[in-house]
Amino acid sequence: MRAQLAYKPKPGEIPTNPGVYRFRDAQGRVLYVGKAKNLRQRLSNYFASLHTLHERTRRMVTTAASVEWTVVPTDVDSLQLEYQWIKEFDPPFNVRYKDDKSYPFMAITLADEAPRVIVTRNHRIPGAKYFGPYPKVWAVHDTIDLMVKVFPIRTCSDASYKRAMQTGRPCFPGQIGKCGGPCSQRVTIEEHRAMVGDFIAFMQGGDERFTRDLTARMKAAAAAMDYEQAAILRDRLTSIQAVLNKSALVLPADEDADLFGIAEDELSAAVQHFVIRGGRVRGVSSTTLDKELDISGGELVDQILQREYGDAAPADVPRRVLVPTLPPDVGDLELWLRERRGKAVEIAVAQRGQRAELLRNATLNAQQALLRHKTRRTSDYVARTQALSDLQEALGMSEAPLRIECFDISHLQGTNVVGSMVVFEDGLPRKDQYRSFSIPHTTDDTDSIHQVLTRRLAHLDRPEETEQPAPDPTDGDVVVGAEAKPRRRFAYPPQLLIVDGGRPQVEAAARALRETGHEEIALCGIAKRLEEIWLPGDDYPVILPRTSEALYLVQRLRDEAHRFAITHQRRKRKRDIRSVLSEVPGLGEARIKLLLRHFGSVSALRAATAEQIEELPGIGPKLAATVIEHLRSDTRETGVTA
Repeated sequence: MRAQLAYKPKPGEIPTNPGVYRFRDAQGRVLYVGKAKNLRQRLSNYFASLHTLHERTRRMVTTAASVEWTVVPTDVDSLQLEYQWIKEFDPPFNVRYKDDKSYPFMAITLADEAPRVIVTRNHRIPGAKYFGPYPKVWAVHDTIDLMVKVFPIRTCSDASYKRAMQTGRPCFPGQIGKCGGPCSQRVTIEEHRAMVGDFIAFMQGGDERFTRDLTARMKAAAAAMDYEQAAILRDRLTSIQAVLNKSALVLPADEDADLFGIAEDELSAAVQHFVIRGGRVRGVSSTTLDKELDISGGELVDQILQREYGDAAPADVPRRVLVPTLPPDVGDLELWLRERRGKAVEIAVAQRGQRAELLRNATLNAQQALLRHKTRRTSDYVARTQALSDLQEALGMSEAPLRIECFDISHLQGTNVVGSMVVFEDGLPRKDQYRSFSIPHTTDDTDSIHQVLTRRLAHLDRPEETEQPAPDPTDGDVVVGAEAKPRRRFAYPPQLLIVDGGRPQVEAAARALRETGHEEIALCGIAKRLEEIWLPGDDYPVILPRTSEALYLVQRLRDEAHRFAITHQRRKRKRDIRSVLSEVPGLGEARIKLLLRHFGSVSALRAATAEQIEELPGIGPKLAATVIEHLRSDTRETGVTA
């Protein structure tokens, strides 16, 4: 790696004005686009000593061959220029978006002579207005069926419309009352366009106006004894209420807002966007994105808002944007959005009440979307094969690692240390071969890794075991998912061992391999904060591309080992608290169950007072005081670390 960057600008060459900068590689391709209030101050961060930079930032600046900048008059102008350049150049080190194409949308084809409403998964229909996405296709059809009763617009195909307009005969959907376009021969193109405008306005949140208008017209028709027209208007009003009932009021009725729930890890993020108009959720969109450089939550929000509203029409920019974290230049972003909307826009954090509850719901959906994004590839045989091949190449292995074992360490604030081992074969988990290890007399992660690997590798030298063994209390191995059938226990050697951690953990694992004589097994570690892959004896980590199938596989192994370690730790802790309570004189199994069931958790029981414990049947003041004394004397903490 180069000690210095040859293209580093000279001192004083970079201006202190606001502007936008671009890093390019030797071929002129734009690698990264960023904005700054002070270009000199911002760019100086990239030209600090290489060893002080984030690993992925170091990779970007060493890949680049030049940097250039453009000065702009204001900070708001830098926002606009940054958005335009990101859209134009699609830089590989900027946040990259992947719209979730799995959900259906309702679309209005405004570019047509007579716009129609359709169900589609195509996001690129020229001139179309979209609503959704919806969770199921039937949900879109259900909404359309209700809406066309209130706003009878065209639903027939383009072929049917063309044939009906040429022959002067209504299209078939129009004959049965399912199409209200000009092809039904009941309205003109201009009248139909006006109805389409009402349809869109209602979907965007103008329900109160239409409800009042239909109610007034229905009463007027009834007063004029035009009962047939009054009945038609009544049915339309009923349909409006049915649509509104399917979209519950989540915020005050006058609230127009966009809410963004975000879930992220070191390399990826998922965004759940709730479109709220008139206090009701009118649409939900899901987006996943890849991150290359290390950016904060506020910077991520900044990028998301730029992308969402960069080309938005004024009607699509709400008066309030609710986010989990404020971006660094929130004032500039509000001015930028105001220019697009033509009115003031507020960016706020949803902290309490209905807004906070809605944000929690959006965040939960984003977490599930992120999990789907990370695990979706594992069901694809081609993707799994590619992951194993990429991993073989990245680690310099002679063959693809068909069997991989991953190890993690978990403890309770330094006590009750346990280890976990998960097994993947052909890129898929083998849960029947997962193992847990109890690790006595240590509080050091590296020593724990060395112990676990030594005990696991010792089984490779034992005769093949073809019976179902019982857990060995002296060894500390806990058999999980055991089946009552003959199988090999630890005899099958892995091609690759992965440990959760960086250089210290990898070196401890390498020492275990040397001492047991199994250096033929490949080894690596994954450092969670930067998602770096460390190899024994290397000074620098291996950086897998963020879209690499191999990286997704290693991440999943690490996350599964972490989950399994925590699960075993919690089971172990539950057993420990029972053993503590069983030492209390006069407290039998029935009363222990009563205590745990009543307080619901160990932490709640520890926080309880003697008076609260006395409220339970069969426990008096003396016994309650004894329970409190024993719980306080047990110095083990309840926080789990892995």
